[in-house]
Amino acid sequence: MAGDWNFADVWEAVAQTVPENIAQVHGAHHIAWRDFDARANGIAWTLLQAGCARQDKVALYLHNSPEYLQTAFACLKAALVPVNTNYRYQQGELHYLWDNADAAVVVFHAAFTDTVNAVRARCTKVRLWLWVADAHANANGAPCPAWAVPFEASAQAHPARVEASWGRCGDDQILIYTGGTTGRPRGVMWRQHDLYVSSNTTGDPLQADLAFVRARVARLQSEKTAPPVGLPAAPLMHGTAYVFASAILNRAGSVLTLTDTQFDVVELLDAIQAGPVTDLCIVGDAFCRPMVDALDAAPGRWHIAGLKAVSSSGMMWGNANKARLLEHAPHAVLIDFLNSSEASGMGRAISSKGRANPSARFKLGKNAFVIDADNRPVEPGSGVAGRIAVGGNVPLGYYGDPEKSAATFPVIDGIRCAVPGDFAMVELDGSITLLGRGSVSINTGGEKVFPEEVEECIKQLPEVRDAVVVGVPDERFGETVAAVVELADGQRADAEAVTALITSHVRTHLARHKAPRRVMLVPSMNRGPNGKADYMALRKLVADWLLTQQGT
Repeated sequence: MAGDWNFADVWEAVAQTVPENIAQVHGAHHIAWRDFDARANGIAWTLLQAGCARQDKVALYLHNSPEYLQTAFACLKAALVPVNTNYRYQQGELHYLWDNADAAVVVFHAAFTDTVNAVRARCTKVRLWLWVADAHANANGAPCPAWAVPFEASAQAHPARVEASWGRCGDDQILIYTGGTTGRPRGVMWRQHDLYVSSNTTGDPLQADLAFVRARVARLQSEKTAPPVGLPAAPLMHGTAYVFASAILNRAGSVLTLTDTQFDVVELLDAIQAGPVTDLCIVGDAFCRPMVDALDAAPGRWHIAGLKAVSSSGMMWGNANKARLLEHAPHAVLIDFLNSSEASGMGRAISSKGRANPSARFKLGKNAFVIDADNRPVEPGSGVAGRIAVGGNVPLGYYGDPEKSAATFPVIDGIRCAVPGDFAMVELDGSITLLGRGSVSINTGGEKVFPEEVEECIKQLPEVRDAVVVGVPDERFGETVAAVVELADGQRADAEAVTALITSHVRTHLARHKAPRRVMLVPSMNRGPNGKADYMALRKLVADWLLTQQGT
């Protein structure tokens, strides 16, 4: 057991200590900690009245909104399990996820009513549908359907403190579904104790002890220390954004969420300035590049010097864009985390004004190490590519998938570890150079190519805004390297000239076999809301494009 408390106890302690402070900001809505707590009580009471049992799963099919974290808080209060749901999923994908997660409740926005209605007959395990009115609903303003329960009435139904008869503990779970880069989404089971310890970024000792937490909150109040204002740029449905938001709430802070369902850099910069935001969470260059482009294009329009920390995880974050951001936020510390849904604390790289690190170079985390194919440590400076492993506070595994759990969470030298598949080389100084995820690696003539390494090289070119590298079938080599490229500033160029430029540049910096043989130009990379690329879809796009090229 990991103690008789969970995240809900932490947030309740904050609400009790600083009830009038702001917990949530969403557009014009400012919600105090007192109301955040009370509304979560109402939802928790509704879930229990519906017959939910300990650790039943509650799916959150929601855009960014105050209701997202209120529902999560309610689940934690009642020792239920919140389950993120990608709102871009279609009917078949939604049914798979909710069935795979054994969801007993689905909380959904009004904009998704028709989709939910089309799939709900197949979701036989769901006993309650909670309907959330929202600004993105269809124009006719249809009311809550008869088969669902209005969220707002439930949120106001029972403001008093709620705790189920079975209590709470650190073993209570949070289920984070990750689509990864290939295959069906899998639910990563985190004990709340482990997630709390691994995501504690306050600088205090990592003590998962409720008395310690309460004392820290009281100290902040007595010292009148300004709490953090955190903004996750990616939607809360993604693990990175949700964990970041939880960490801000753990620090008695305010979570500011964006209102647009598509990434809008103007809204983001307006929100940072208006907050004013102190802590920002992005996903690498997919968010940083548009930010610095907008800031450079409109000098004086935005003032973001109040940023204290900008963190990123899940995607390459290039040094050039870090340096550009620091010109506008000179007091910020930029923290490039090497994390995944399955593993926190693999490594990090810290940059600040006048202090830069090479791209893709990380300091290994306290419990992290690199292993070869036989699970033996890789020697520094050996040039051997190995997988990053991390011990300590790691997930329990994938929900309902013991085989994949055993493969990703092996026991190494008596220590249970997470090995999500990120490859790296250990340098002589003990730091690591990230190569990429093995699941999307390319085998060309027996040589392994990691897409992220080549992508980072291509994006060094000023002519390139974005690039994704994939493997395509080849009769001679099995696979060859191809690049999907979005040019900067809407430039138009001859594909052959761009291919020659990119090939020459990559061969100058990397081995020749890593240079793309084919380059497909696209007007937009169409990355997901979390900034990640769909490698499977892009691989098919390039393969189809090559077939049309052969036929002309």
